[in-house]
Amino acid sequence: MSDPIEPNGQQPGPAGSDPAGAFGFPGSLDGHQTSPADPGQANGDPRPADAGPADGQDARDPGSAEAGRADSASADSAPADSASADNGSADNGSADNGSADSGRADRPAAANPGTAVHPAPAASAAAAPVLLAAPVSSQTSLIDYVGPSAPHLGSGPLIGLEARNVSAWFGKHKVLERVSLNMQPGRVTALIGPSGCGKSTFLRILNRMHEMIASAALAGEVLLAGEDIYDGRKRPSEIRRRIGMVFQKPNPFPAMSLYDNVASGLKLAGIKVSGKQRDHIVETSLRRAGLWGEVQRRLRTPGGALSGGQQQRLCIARSLAVSPDVLLMDEPCSALDPTSTRRIEETIAELQNQVTIVIVTHNMQQAQRVSQDCAFFLATHDTPGYIVESGPTQRMFEAPSDPRTADYVHGRFG
Repeated sequence: MSDPIEPNGQQPGPAGSDPAGAFGFPGSLDGHQTSPADPGQANGDPRPADAGPADGQDARDPGSAEAGRADSASADSAPADSASADNGSADNGSADNGSADSGRADRPAAANPGTAVHPAPAASAAAAPVLLAAPVSSQTSLIDYVGPSAPHLGSGPLIGLEARNVSAWFGKHKVLERVSLNMQPGRVTALIGPSGCGKSTFLRILNRMHEMIASAALAGEVLLAGEDIYDGRKRPSEIRRRIGMVFQKPNPFPAMSLYDNVASGLKLAGIKVSGKQRDHIVETSLRRAGLWGEVQRRLRTPGGALSGGQQQRLCIARSLAVSPDVLLMDEPCSALDPTSTRRIEETIAELQNQVTIVIVTHNMQQAQRVSQDCAFFLATHDTPGYIVESGPTQRMFEAPSDPRTADYVHGRFG
């Protein structure tokens, strides 16, 4: 069996090539669904959909005296350039998936959630994966807006995420083997391990982006507030609204204004709000992402005009606009300078009491700084990725139970 491949830093299919993938919401900015992936493609990638322009929404500046007036003629609120390779079109190859069970292998028995140390699994024959079902239309809902002083983003208690015996395949190649992990509410969980051990694949499974690849299949359960997100009655668009994603490379809509970049998350999620609510949501999201003080007087500036670190915080604000329960981050600082990295880490620290965060990182010092819990992934040439050990970050770094964990966190390999 070949080594498992984890395309760290590159989201497979549409999510890596299109800024709209930052939300995990398939569909174009004009509200239309994109076509599902073509399982007949030789390379296994979803078929990109036609780019759709933005809706020409007015760019409003809540920090100015003219915040109440729409400026529909403003060039800063121009739609994303659909002819550009870096445009804001939604290019996700698969939309809402109405049936989860049809895309999954038989579930193995549930693991004991209290088990922290996991033995290396024996090499197993690749199970025949079942391709995922066709999409269904998304559902429109009204956001429950929460003001800046609220203790957390949603209207209810903080919610955690739990994976039980998750295995994953790309075609016949098995990349994850029976991964179980409890991500506690209101805490930051870091996923560490060498390249190619399945960390990013596992992260995409947590908000149903794995199924957007034509050859992808999985087994096991992912529970959000005790409910399996792959239940056939769950809409993928709603799951991706509740479980947001921030990728390695900042991917704002470059031709859209900062205001419209943040507000576009609402439209992609099918959330309708009034103009006043939208103004409040944009300001609140930018404040929570630590960007408001830097951009409040230039909200009509195109998103592409910001620095790399500011663009990444803009993407975080865009994800927070839909009030997610969980925020996933796939190496969000790997392409940033030390100063921008520090600001992103400060933003994570400020958000951890408002939303559950799961972050993939290759930086051991960063994992120690930002996380309270940690999981060490490993894969070998003859086994898929699996969790060697998980637990509180301090214990994992100072007194790990497995010698392989000690070797990795102290830089002896990887």
